[in-house]
Amino acid sequence: MKAVKSCLMCMTSYCESHLEPHLTMSGLMKHHLIDPVENLEDRMCMKHDQLLEMFCKDDQTCICTMCKISDHKKHEVVPLKDTYEQKKAELGKTEAGIQQMIHTRLLKIQEIKQSVELSKAYTNKEIAEDVEAFTKLKESVEKYHANIITMIEEKQKRREKQSEDLIKELEKEISLLKKRSSELEQLSHTEDQFNLLQNFKSLNAAPRTKDWTKVIIPPQTYDGAVKTALDGMVEKLNNLFTKDELMWARKYEVDVTLDPDTANPKLILSDDGKQVHHVDEMKNLPDNPERFTVGLCVFGKQSISSGRFYFEVQVKDKPEWFFGVARESIDRKGRIKISCKKGYWTICLRNENYFTVADTAFLLSPKSKPEKVGVFVDYDGGVVSFYDVDAEALIHSFTSCSFSDRLLPFLSPGVNNGGKNSTPLIISPVHHTE
Repeated sequence: MKAVKSCLMCMTSYCESHLEPHLTMSGLMKHHLIDPVENLEDRMCMKHDQLLEMFCKDDQTCICTMCKISDHKKHEVVPLKDTYEQKKAELGKTEAGIQQMIHTRLLKIQEIKQSVELSKAYTNKEIAEDVEAFTKLKESVEKYHANIITMIEEKQKRREKQSEDLIKELEKEISLLKKRSSELEQLSHTEDQFNLLQNFKSLNAAPRTKDWTKVIIPPQTYDGAVKTALDGMVEKLNNLFTKDELMWARKYEVDVTLDPDTANPKLILSDDGKQVHHVDEMKNLPDNPERFTVGLCVFGKQSISSGRFYFEVQVKDKPEWFFGVARESIDRKGRIKISCKKGYWTICLRNENYFTVADTAFLLSPKSKPEKVGVFVDYDGGVVSFYDVDAEALIHSFTSCSFSDRLLPFLSPGVNNGGKNSTPLIISPVHHTE
């Protein structure tokens, strides 16, 4: 039969029928009954074979009456029941504190969700205003429309992802706190003095959790800069979008290093693979299939066959250069004929003129002389763009490209020209700004 009570005096557990004497006989009615527990012998002092019915405050342990006289003679010893009531009250306070912590975290979840909803409203409003503004100046800004919408939505997605991560963290803490609360509630209602005191220390302290008071997720708002620019002048809008576009493109930074196995024998690469310049003397290098033998060119090691990538090249103090990206399969042994049809998407500086070649040469007119040029490739979108990094201005974009091969960074520092063009082309680290 299942036990219904345990007697701390008899050190035995009883089923309902055998418990009856303890409920009817005067001598047995004075015995201390508790909810049924196993291992009643654990409640006996192993040294004196007496019931552990006292509590030593100095050592924070349960003892018997003989222990009080011997080992704990000078300690503060009280009946187990007195300490039980005190600790039970403390558990109640701890549980109340944990319940408050749960409450504050539930409120924080609600706050984050409300912020996300408000952010969605602002995002939808911003998109609507942008659509209206784009309609007014469709011819001028049509190519930027999809980009601004994508950037706004990606920003919102990042905010939602951040909020979701915080909610998951809060829910995880709530689950932990609920578990502790349940354990405390169960312990605080027990009549088992020994069990409460044995587990008090491990359960009384609240679980280690994060301080959420300083965690704030403000809703994503917009200052209407796009609409204002569109209502103003097209040039200002173009500048604004180029800056945002460049900032967005730079998120796809690739750490490009130059491949020495592809470098023309008259090119000198730095040890870190970040710089290249031309010298008059040809080095004795193996004519491997990857190497450019006529064109003063070198490939980067990194390639792209889907997605996007971005890198920056320093061109300061160089009167001649050309670079961009090229198909991996281009002919590396003959003279270089630059054009998109041949598999090159580049811009060039020669004789103080900036130009590019699609089908024919096309002069470019950057607003200022660029010192650092950013190269952005959207393989799937068929776009290769070049930016003046310092001026945050677009130099040129190849659009509607059809790529059928892997693309590699492609650089040529130009002829040394008696030292006038000895400054190297430098792959520069990307400095991100918000």
